[in-house]
Amino acid sequence: MAQKSANVCLIGHKFMGRTHSNAYLKAPKFFTDLPVNPVMHTICGRNMAELAEFAARWGWKNTSGDWKSAVQNPDIDLVDVGTPNNAHMEMSIAALEAGKHVACEKPLAGTIGEARQMRDAARKAKGKSFCWYNYRRVPAVALAYQLAKSGKLGRIYHVRAFYLQDWAGPSVPLIWRFSKAVSGTGAHGDLGAHVIDMARFITGEEFTEISGAITKTFVEEREIPAQGSAGGIAGGAQAAKGKMGKVDVDDATLFIGRLSGGGVATVESTRFATGNQNKNGLEINGEKGAIRFNFEDMNWLEYYDATSERKQQGWTKIMVTHAPDHPFAHAWWPDAHVVGYEHGFINQVADMMMALGGTTPTVPLPDFEDAYKTQQVLEAAIVSAEQRRPVTIAEIG
Repeated sequence: MAQKSANVCLIGHKFMGRTHSNAYLKAPKFFTDLPVNPVMHTICGRNMAELAEFAARWGWKNTSGDWKSAVQNPDIDLVDVGTPNNAHMEMSIAALEAGKHVACEKPLAGTIGEARQMRDAARKAKGKSFCWYNYRRVPAVALAYQLAKSGKLGRIYHVRAFYLQDWAGPSVPLIWRFSKAVSGTGAHGDLGAHVIDMARFITGEEFTEISGAITKTFVEEREIPAQGSAGGIAGGAQAAKGKMGKVDVDDATLFIGRLSGGGVATVESTRFATGNQNKNGLEINGEKGAIRFNFEDMNWLEYYDATSERKQQGWTKIMVTHAPDHPFAHAWWPDAHVVGYEHGFINQVADMMMALGGTTPTVPLPDFEDAYKTQQVLEAAIVSAEQRRPVTIAEIG
C-alpha cells in the first residue's frame, strides 16, 4: 500500500528551524513504519539570501518570504511555527483557519491572552494541533511517564523541577530573548515551561495553586545588537558598542506549587546558574517509589523502588537505550549506543505523523489544549511574583 505524505511549511530558519528541519529529514529514515511521511515542502523567512542557503542545506523544496501566502497554499498540510513567541498566535490561528494541522514552538504564546485565543481556535479547527514540548520524547522522560502511569511511584508527594543554564552573562547583547514584547518572559517561559510540562506529563497531575514566586533580573541593561546581526539561544549577535537597551524580562524565576493529587512542587528556571549549560530535569518522590532525571545525563533514568525488601532498597540507574523495551529505543541504535538532543525532536515528528495517520502514540503528544495548561501555570507564577500572594490556576481561567 502506498504511503501517505504530509507537505510541511516551516516558518523560521534559525535555531529551532535547524532542529525541526533535521527532525523532518530524519524521522522517516529511522521510523520506517510511519503511516504518513513528512515532505519538506516550504521554508519561510525574511532574509531570502539566507533562506535559499538554508533550503539547499536542509532539503526544503521551496522558499517563501510571505508566510501568509504560504499557509494558504492548498498543497500545504502541516504548518510548523518556529518563530519567536510574539508571532505564534497570528501564524498559528491563520494556519488553523486555513484548515491546516499546526505544530507550534513552546511556550504556546508570549501571553496568556494570546495562548487562550490559540487554544480556542484549535478547539474549532478541523486540523490537529501540536506543541513542541520535545523533552517528552526523550527516552528517559517517556520511561518515567510509563513508570508513574503504571503505579510504580504511587501517590506523589514531591516534585522538584529545574532548568539551569549559564549563557546569559553581561557580555551577551540585547537579543530578542531579553525583550518582553517579543518573548513574553525570560527564563520563566523559555526554560521553566519545559519542566512545568515535564512535571505535568510524568505525574499526570495538574498544578492547582502557585505561591512564593520570585523573579530576578541580574543584568538590567545590555548592548543593542548591531543592525543585521541575529541572536540565537546563547546570543550570537554582535553588540553596537555604547548603545544600551533595557532588559524587561526575568533572568531567573522560582516558585512553589500545589498539585491536584495533594502533593507539592518547586520549580526553578535560570540563565545564570554558572557551571550548568543545559541542566533540566526533576526528582519526583512518591509513596511507592521515586525517579530523578537530568538532561545533561539524558541516557539514564534513576529509579528508587520503595516497595522492595528494605535492605535491597537503593537508587537504580537505568540505561534507557536498552532496546526494544524502552520508549523510542527501537528506532535507534544497539544497547548503550546513546542518543542526543536532536532525537527528542525526531521522535516527536514521528509521533505527529502517527497522529496524522490516525494512530494514537503511546506517549501523549501535547496539543494546544494541553500546552495552554502549562501557560496557565506560567501566568499564575507571574501574578504571584507581581502581587506577592498565592494564585490559583482557576483565577487564570
